Order: sequence, then structure tokens, then C-alpha cells
Amino acid sequence: MAKPSGHHVFNAFRGALIGTAEAVPGVSGGTVALITGVYEKLIDGAGHITSALRMGASDLPRGRGAARARAELRNVDWTVLLPLLAGMAVALVLAAKLIAPLVEEHPQSAYALFFGLVLASLWVPYSGSGKRWTVGNYALCVVVALGAFTLTGLPPGEMPTHPVVVALAGSIAICALVLPGISGSFLLLTMGLYEPTIEAVNERDFGYLAAFALGCVVGLALFVKLLKWLLANYHHMTLVVMTGLMAGSLRALWPWQDDDRGLLAPSGSVGLTCALFVLGAAVVIAVLVVEHRAQGKRAEPSAAAPKRGRHARVPSGSGRD
Repeated sequence: MAKPSGHHVFNAFRGALIGTAEAVPGVSGGTVALITGVYEKLIDGAGHITSALRMGASDLPRGRGAARARAELRNVDWTVLLPLLAGMAVALVLAAKLIAPLVEEHPQSAYALFFGLVLASLWVPYSGSGKRWTVGNYALCVVVALGAFTLTGLPPGEMPTHPVVVALAGSIAICALVLPGISGSFLLLTMGLYEPTIEAVNERDFGYLAAFALGCVVGLALFVKLLKWLLANYHHMTLVVMTGLMAGSLRALWPWQDDDRGLLAPSGSVGLTCALFVLGAAVVIAVLVVEHRAQGKRAEPSAAAPKRGRHARVPSGSGRD
């Protein structure tokens, strides 16, 4: 039975939120995917697609590649993935044109809003595994958070826009798309390629964009399979690491910092900044409450059903976590 068209519109809206986040340095599209409840669906779909491409290429000489690839692609939930990707693509282009300049003009206000959003989002991976955290889990989370804190404190750099360099940057940035807590745009900013990439999108520089897209495909193919395996086999520990990444990445969104990313004490429009921080947190809390109630209405009560986390596991692997 086909899903109502409203589901497609809502999934496109989710994709638009993810695409918008990817255009803003410091905000991770993976974080937004977690908040909107489609993160593991995205990882699972991307994993099947990369497997299909690999099967098609490896078995092509023996004539079985197309059949195996089609079988793998049938495992993808296209009713969710296609609207998501369409929404992401449209929003990314629009955000590069409209929102990114706004963030550059009003960084303190913008980062205050996003700081509240990401801080409230920590609840998603923290509660998502369905398991009680141990002392070791908290220690690992702190170590990962310190690493992310250090990474997001690196001053902006400059790199040449050679196609090989652009492709390498794309392969790194795309990993951040599927890894909550790390912003692809922020990594590009650290490498000095954020502005050239935004300019290439706005100016339709297809040579630059082709090199960047090639790097994205390679990076996605390598990283998604690993992440999918980790979610399937070590779900709880993976979410512990994600929580640390998101917590440490808050450094990049601190509203008061200098041009070299040094942290400063609060000053200037503190009241407005705090209000925007509260607004960002409130938006996430509202989304989580609405989603929780919607899941409660859809769920069928069963005394024998095992308790699981807020996000279902990727359906593969042994789940040894």
C-alpha cells in the first residue's frame, strides 16, 4: 500500500532541514537527521546504494552485476530516501545563497540559536541506545568530546582549489554529513575551502562541483559501510561516541569568539543572545515531544516486545553491542 503524499512532503521537509544545516558552519546535518528521526534510515539506504554500486562494478564482467545491484537497491526505502534527497538538494542551494551570508553578517545571534539547538539535541544519542550508561561510557564520551573540542578550535586555514585537493576535501566533508556532531561546512572552513565551495554553488562552477562530488562519492562509499556496521554491531557504543562528538562540537557554536576561534566572555546583546539560545533548545524539545507522541500513537502495545532505543538499529549484523 502506497504511503500518503503527506509523508513524502514531510520527508522532503526533513531533508530540507538537513540540507540547510550543512550550509551553516558548525551545524551538522547528521545532528538534524538524528533530531528528525531519519538518521539510521539514511545510513541504511546509503549503505545499500554503495553496495549496489560495488556489486555492479565488480560483477559486470561476469554479467551478473546488474541483477545483483537491482536486488540490493530493492532493500532501500525509496519512499523515504528520495524525498529526503530532493529536499536536501534544494535547501542546500537556497541556504548557500540566503542563510550562509546571514550567518556571516550576524554570527553571534545565529550561533546562539544553533548552540541551543545542538545542546538540546544531545538527548537524542544519549537516550537512543536504550541501554544504561556505565562509568566507562561517560569516560569515553568525555575523551571524544575533548577531541572534538580541540578539532573545532583549529584556526581557519587556506588550501589551493586544485581538483585533487577539492575532491579530498569533499571526501572528508561528506563524512561529517553522516556523523552527528561534526559539521561538513565547518571542516571546509578549517581547510579554507568553505567560501570557494559556496561560491562554486552560487556561480554554477561545474568543474569545481564535479571534483567535489567525486570526492563525496568516494568518501561516502568508504565511510557509510563502516558506520552502518558499527550501528548494527555496536549500536550503544557508537551512540556514546556520537554524544561526545556533538558535545565537543559545541565549541564551534559558542556565540562569543574571535576571528581565530578563541573563546571570549559574553558581551554585547547578551539578553538577545540568551533568548535565541533558549529558542533553539525549545525548537528541538518541541520536535522531540511531537515525534515521541506520534511514535506512541503508531506503536502497538505488546508485553513481549523488547525495549529498544529511540532509533531502531540498522537491520544487519549480529548486534553484539
